[in-house]
Amino acid sequence: MNRRRRAPRPWARRALPAAALLTALALGASFLLPVRDPPQPDPGPPATAFDWQVRIAPLAGDGHRGLRDGDPAQARFDEPWGLVRGPDGSLFVADAGEANRIRRIAPDGSLHPFAGGEEGFADGRGAAAAFHTPSALAVDAAGNLYVADTGNHAIRRITADGLVSTLAGDGTPGFRDGAAAQARFHAPMGVALDAAGRVYVADTWNDRIRVIEPDGQVRTVAGGDRPGFRNGWGGQARFDTPAALAVAGDDTVWVADTGNRALRRIDPDGTVDTWRPSPWEWREEERDGFGRPLALAATHDGHLYVAELSPGRVLQLTGDGRTRVLAGDGAGPWFARPSALWLEPDGSLLLADAAGHRLHRLAPRVGAAADGPVGPAPGRALPDTGQRWPLAPQDGWHEVVGTLGEVRGNFRGESRSHLHNGLDIRGDVGTRVLAVADGKVTTPLAAWSFGGQAEGMAIGELAYVHMRVGRTPQGRNLDPDRFQILADDDGRPERVRVPRGTRFAAGDALGTINAQAHVHLIVGPYGYQHNAIRLGLRNFVDSVPPRIDGVFLLDERDQPLDRRENGRVLVPQDGGGVQVVVDAWDQVNGNLARRRLGLHRVGYQILAADGSMLPGLAAPAMNLDFSRMPAHPDAVKVAYAANSGITVHGAARTRFLYVASNRVRADELAVSHWQPADLAPGDYIIRAFGEDHSGNQAVGSRDLPVTVRAAMP
Repeated sequence: MNRRRRAPRPWARRALPAAALLTALALGASFLLPVRDPPQPDPGPPATAFDWQVRIAPLAGDGHRGLRDGDPAQARFDEPWGLVRGPDGSLFVADAGEANRIRRIAPDGSLHPFAGGEEGFADGRGAAAAFHTPSALAVDAAGNLYVADTGNHAIRRITADGLVSTLAGDGTPGFRDGAAAQARFHAPMGVALDAAGRVYVADTWNDRIRVIEPDGQVRTVAGGDRPGFRNGWGGQARFDTPAALAVAGDDTVWVADTGNRALRRIDPDGTVDTWRPSPWEWREEERDGFGRPLALAATHDGHLYVAELSPGRVLQLTGDGRTRVLAGDGAGPWFARPSALWLEPDGSLLLADAAGHRLHRLAPRVGAAADGPVGPAPGRALPDTGQRWPLAPQDGWHEVVGTLGEVRGNFRGESRSHLHNGLDIRGDVGTRVLAVADGKVTTPLAAWSFGGQAEGMAIGELAYVHMRVGRTPQGRNLDPDRFQILADDDGRPERVRVPRGTRFAAGDALGTINAQAHVHLIVGPYGYQHNAIRLGLRNFVDSVPPRIDGVFLLDERDQPLDRRENGRVLVPQDGGGVQVVVDAWDQVNGNLARRRLGLHRVGYQILAADGSMLPGLAAPAMNLDFSRMPAHPDAVKVAYAANSGITVHGAARTRFLYVASNRVRADELAVSHWQPADLAPGDYIIRAFGEDHSGNQAVGSRDLPVTVRAAMP
């Protein structure tokens, strides 16, 4: 029988021989045996701070769509969705859209192709393999990648040397558990690994969480046969379009339940619960479809980072229920569509912004370092529409009834609720809405507001609103292969789904115009929309100059300055800042006489009483510019004065009162009054300026004579 030898304690020094010890004691030696202090346990990574301030630094991509390898600063991505770091230090990016490949950023920072190329479904090494709209990535300790191959309804595996194989799924959309080769998924988007090697899958359009066991068997962990919102065990639970997963250190599986605007958790025993208090419960914007979790990263000590679908904030959550906005709180930029988060060992975050075509690092802010550029590049190429209209005839002419930047109200009586973010084109109720360009569905929630006045859908950078998505006026499905019309328990249609990866060609029918009697065309992701006039519309002509009906002044408290003397408005020199308000509107050729549109740019200038220019004020300050959509929700009340706008589309009264002294220009937002104290007492002219997108200069009552007076009774 072999007796196990006891290992020596690591902290004990070798003992003195017994004879030597006795001799020392006999001689009366006084000493202590030297011993080592016991080793301290490995403290592991530091605790996650909850109050750190973030700096957004560029990692790769210049904000333009494309495929360009090499230097990260000049690199281009089409739709960088998934992001992980391998054990050798490489970063891997699932570039979807028109790229359909996995790309690698080497430890030296250079970007290279790794696997995939043309859209398709093929195993093989490197470029011989093919993917269709790859989404999330996961990586194991050996450097193998796992890909949620959304458009192929499969989970793929890539070895460290680039060999691609299919782990589970046969390429056919459906639902089937069992052996991996026979299992079926429906457009899975999320994938994550646990310590035992299980591959968890967010089976997005099956509304289930699945797992691929190490032996290759696929089973359902939680979720049922239709979307819903219910906690419970396993199949009793319900999800709605789950898009991302994260496995925590305690084997909890966190789920970005995107369609439900909820963060869910699956305990190791299979019980599903909802994170409370929900960071999205209180937000008024939820009514407009914002605040939906899209990407997750779990820390070692119970914190979660969550990125939203739109607007693209990043939140930090703690296990005890605290929530804070880490990035995108309105004080700084938000992301266009943050689709992946990767937690680095030092606690910083890497982020893939799919619709911004960039990768970022979110690290603690040190000093006054500025954030890097965020969102798609302002000068990016827009979709190639061939100057098509979204209505037949696509090469004809249609009346434009709304432009970007106009003030809009809501049904609760607020006339300055939001800024109009697209182009309105009039059409009869029931008319088919047609795609203006070839494109692919990229977002997990491509259709929204079923049955509502703002019902619409998005294909890539283009969105079409005010229609019955995928349906005729009678409710028949226009294309069952692409539009999924779901019914409620009573069999009544309740929503339309269009899976990520679905393709449309220019001219394809997308739906039919609803009671709003126009189609609203949007170009670009939320907060980064461009004026759709830039797309070009065949036979569109605008030779009509904008009209200015008058200029008036408000003080800093929004009270009118209307005292006059000799036909001039009296302005106190020491009365504080003054708001310059311009009452103006525009038309384009072919508009009905009653139709009023917004201007493209508005500004003002202070002139001498005879109309000559003052020293240092040679050019008008064109403070309002609607070339791109202002990102901040408060922009509408900075750009427009009270009593502006229309309550809802089609109301009889339309009035645009521009606060020309404020500054609203895409990323810039500032309240900046005219300061009469900068002028000597005397007579002046305030002249308003305006122009439309075609460059026509405004005419009408542009001048307001004023007298700046040092003291007023």
